[in-house]
Amino acid sequence: MESVVLQNLSIGYLSKDSRKVVATGLNATINSGELTCLLGRNGIGKSTLLRTLSAFQPALDGDIIVHPSSLIPHPSPLTSLSDKQLSRIIGIVLTEKPDVQNMTIEELVGMGRSPYTGFWGTLDAEDEKIVRDAIRLVGIEVLQGRMVHTLSDGERQKVMIAKALAQQTPIIYLDEPTAFLDFPSKVEMMQLLRRLAAEEQKTIFLSTHDVELSLQLADKIWLMEPEQLSVGTPAELAAEGVLSRFIEHDGIVFDKDSLTIHIRK
Repeated sequence: MESVVLQNLSIGYLSKDSRKVVATGLNATINSGELTCLLGRNGIGKSTLLRTLSAFQPALDGDIIVHPSSLIPHPSPLTSLSDKQLSRIIGIVLTEKPDVQNMTIEELVGMGRSPYTGFWGTLDAEDEKIVRDAIRLVGIEVLQGRMVHTLSDGERQKVMIAKALAQQTPIIYLDEPTAFLDFPSKVEMMQLLRRLAAEEQKTIFLSTHDVELSLQLADKIWLMEPEQLSVGTPAELAAEGVLSRFIEHDGIVFDKDSLTIHIRK
């Protein structure tokens, strides 16, 4: 089901004297219940697009339409939503490590309830149950009672995802969620996000440099290239030659049947 729709979207930066366009004419749909991965070379505009989708910065032109949830009865432009509505519709997990000391994982995950309690609000029994459920969904019950600053990168990232789940938003955006992780942890993280999308019917959209993992685990790929955004399943983009164009360089071969990348020795 459609969750977020881009309509002739242009992204970039406005200053008092200039307008820098990063990408223009973007048309695409993110569906609920799917894991969608945003790929592209460094500097192509992935972070700018993610910030624009998250309402951290305004679009230059076009619209981002958010489709109905319990909070909005009909499709609505992102720009028409209040801060309170946004905080209950969109959850965001950033690459940056949280700079927190003397806080347990339960306390950090509990901060996901702030759209409902206020930043300094006290969690009631229902809030505490939602926090416990979020911790269980991410599979970090064994970390309960631990202080956040004692966690590994992979553990910390799971805590931040649990915080987003505790926020109970239908949409979750993640910026490079597998950065700083070793390979087994990268695989585990992507499998977790795919499972959450399917089982919890979340709209999960992330930017990543882990191309091969995305091809193996994503339901949909958005590939940003100069002057073009290609959208489809990994198999569809492979068959169209889009992935070969993006991946293949001297010494790098893409197998479109197995969706794997090989390095020539």
